[in-house]
Amino acid sequence: MNQASAAHIPEATCSRLRLEPADNERLNRLCGPADRHLRQLERYSGILIENRGHDFRLKGHTTAVARVEATLRSLYENTCGETISASQVFLALRESELHPESPPKADAEADAETGAEGLRGTCGWVQGRTHNQLLYLRRIRRHHLNFGVGPAGTGKTYLAVVAAITALRESRVRRIILVRPAVEAGEHLGFLPGDLGQKVDPYLRPLYDALYELLGAEQCTRLQEQGTIEIAPLAFMRGRTLSNAFVILDEAQNTTHRQMKMFLTRLGFGSTAVITGDLTQVDLADRRQSGLDHALQVLRSLGHVSFTFFEKRDVLRHPLVTQIVEAYEGWEGRDTAHD
Repeated sequence: MNQASAAHIPEATCSRLRLEPADNERLNRLCGPADRHLRQLERYSGILIENRGHDFRLKGHTTAVARVEATLRSLYENTCGETISASQVFLALRESELHPESPPKADAEADAETGAEGLRGTCGWVQGRTHNQLLYLRRIRRHHLNFGVGPAGTGKTYLAVVAAITALRESRVRRIILVRPAVEAGEHLGFLPGDLGQKVDPYLRPLYDALYELLGAEQCTRLQEQGTIEIAPLAFMRGRTLSNAFVILDEAQNTTHRQMKMFLTRLGFGSTAVITGDLTQVDLADRRQSGLDHALQVLRSLGHVSFTFFEKRDVLRHPLVTQIVEAYEGWEGRDTAHD
């Protein structure tokens, strides 16, 4: 245990907490291997945590102590039949506003309308965690055409897949179509062996990853064989009308103006479309050709179209990813100033 004195912490307070019901297996899940989760809570909250069994003592800033108490209680509830991961601890910290980049809580209306927006996948219950993610899910349910734009790790594609599977299970759509432009990300892959499906698979792998995590490989494969889930390159969309479908265009920053227009005009009755992308990662030879950037300018005045812009505070991957995004933003801003 960390034995540093709370005397050096401003506005220090000491609080005692007992977690009930007493269950050593659940306590081990909460604390993590070698108390790793408790040390993670200490590191991000700035308070000291000591415990003997289910009795905890928290020392630190009054507000932080209260929030860590709430976080410990919430995490302990989740230990019933479920292992706690480092990412869950981090998300709990974000939700309790302990993390310095934590966003404001979503408003009551957003909470009410997105409370049921989620999905129990093979990885557990999945739903929006940040203010923008909650708004994103709410808007997808309300609008036929939706844009999600922002840096890597903000859940743009993952939550869109969650919304798509939810719509399918609720019979609001009959099929899911996941689309990506086949653009090499700054690398030349050369000749790819195999049939057409094997050739395009490398470009679509991130979509498979999300589906497998949410549905499991067996169910995902079965739905694909039935034609309920289709994953295809953008070029395959030309000439089609997509009715009663939930369509996701991923990596849309790598579409051209003409490709984006072609995709947008595929929508049929009863369909919902979500277009995701990161304008800082355009792999086209000329960034000015990005169909996503162009569509944001052309469609901003239209009704029934939603736009959600994610920020670095919505990044829910490893905490270092947020710092990496900030570092690149600073570097690119300096380069722009020199131009």
